[in-house]
Amino acid sequence: MKIAVMSCIHGNYEALDAVLLDIDDQKAEKIFCLGDLVGYGPFPHAVVEQIRSLDIPTCQGCWDEDIVEGLNACECSYPSLLAEKRSKLAHEWTQQHLYPEDREFLAELPHTVREENLCFVHGSPHSNHEYLLPELDAFLALERVLSTNADVLFCGHTHVPYIRTLDASQLEIKVKYGEGKKSLSFTTPLKKIVNVGSVGEPRHGRPNATYVIYNSETEEVTLREVEYDYQKTCAAIIEKGLPAIFAWRLARGLEYAERADDPTHVCER
Repeated sequence: MKIAVMSCIHGNYEALDAVLLDIDDQKAEKIFCLGDLVGYGPFPHAVVEQIRSLDIPTCQGCWDEDIVEGLNACECSYPSLLAEKRSKLAHEWTQQHLYPEDREFLAELPHTVREENLCFVHGSPHSNHEYLLPELDAFLALERVLSTNADVLFCGHTHVPYIRTLDASQLEIKVKYGEGKKSLSFTTPLKKIVNVGSVGEPRHGRPNATYVIYNSETEEVTLREVEYDYQKTCAAIIEKGLPAIFAWRLARGLEYAERADDPTHVCER
C-alpha cells in the first residue's frame, strides 16, 4: 500500500493543492498529515477546511496547539525580540481569520496517530515542540521510536526532510542498587525516523513543497518535492498584512532569524 505523509502546511493553500494533486498522481491509497495546518501563511481557514473535508487523519501540530491553548504551550526562547513580535502578530492574525469550527477541529486533533507498525507525530512522541533533528544522538533517536512501539516514526516540525535508519543494535542498561549491580540487555530491530519536511514553508533551500510516499509492502520511502506557484502565496502574505519576512523566506526555502539581541530573553509563552 502506498501511503502519503505530509506536514507543516502553515496556511499555504497553493502548496497544499499542488501536493494533493501529486499524491493523486502517485496513486497513494492513504494520506496522513502531521499537523501545523495554520500559522505564517495567508489561508488558514481554507487549509483547515480542505483537510477536514477530505477526512485526512491528522496530528495536532505546535501551531495548532497554540491557536487552541494560546501562546503558552512551550518553554522556548525566541532568537530575538523581533522574532517574538512577528510570532505574536502572526498568531493574532491567524486567530482573526479562523472560524469557530476551525478551532474546534484543531482542538480535537490527537497528539499521535497510529497505523499498524507506523507512528505519526508532529514534533516527537514527547512534545509537539520537540525537534527530532537528523544529528540527534543515536540513543535518543532510538528511544523516541521505541517509546511508540512502532518500527517507523514519521515526524515534521523541522521543515527539512530526511530519512534516518537506526540499525539493529545491542543496548545494555546497568542498574546499581545496594551492594550489587544488575545488567539488562536487549536487541532492537531496524527502526526508521522519517521527517517529511514541509508543504507550506520548506527550509531545505528551495521553495518547493515536500512530502513522503511510503510503501508499506516494500518499506521504501520516497521523498517527493513539488513545484507550485509560491509567488502567489508570497504576494498574499504581503497583501494580507503578515510580516514580509515570511514571504522572503518562503521564496528562498530558508529559515530566518536575527542574532539574539538579548540571549537571556525567554518568550512569554
